[in-house]
Amino acid sequence: MSTIQTLSDEAACEASAVEIVLYSAALQPHFRSLNLAWIERFFVVEDEDRRVLDYPYENIIAPGGQIFFARDKQTNEILGTCALIAHGGHAEGDVFELAKMAVDEKAQGRKIGQKLLEAAIEYARDRGKKAVELESHSSLTAAIKLYEKLGFVKTPIPQDTKFQRVDIAMRLLLT
Repeated sequence: MSTIQTLSDEAACEASAVEIVLYSAALQPHFRSLNLAWIERFFVVEDEDRRVLDYPYENIIAPGGQIFFARDKQTNEILGTCALIAHGGHAEGDVFELAKMAVDEKAQGRKIGQKLLEAAIEYARDRGKKAVELESHSSLTAAIKLYEKLGFVKTPIPQDTKFQRVDIAMRLLLT
C-alpha cells in the first residue's frame, strides 16, 4: 500500500470520528474564535465580520440560516464551522450563501471542511434551495479546490459584496 493511500485512509477515518452538529448559543464562542483565527491570519477583520461573528443568532439563524459545527466524537472539541446565510436575509429565497467556513489549524487535513460543506449542501437541498453561493479570496487555494471538487463554479463577483477581500465568487446549482 502506498504512503499516499495510507494517509488518505487515515484522513477518512479521522473525518468519521467527527460529527456535525447545529448551532446552539453555547457554541457561538467557537464560531467566533475559529473564524477570527483564519481571518486574522490571512486578512484584516472587517466590520461585516464583526457583525456576523458577534451576533450570529440575529444575523444568521433568526433570518432562516444555519450554522454547522464539526465536533470530535471522543473529545467533544469543536474543530470546524461554517454557516448558511439566507440570501437576501429571508428563508423563503432560493439561495443560501455559504459563509464563515473555518477549520482549526491543528485539525486541517482531516477532511473536516469537506464534511462541513457536504452537510451544508444537504441542508440546503432539504430546504428546496436552488443554489449555494459563496464569496472568497483566490489565495485560499485549499478551500477553492474543495469548492470545485464538490461542484462549485466561478461566477461574477456581486456588486454588493460586503467584503474588501473578496476576489472570487462561486455557485453550486442544486436542481
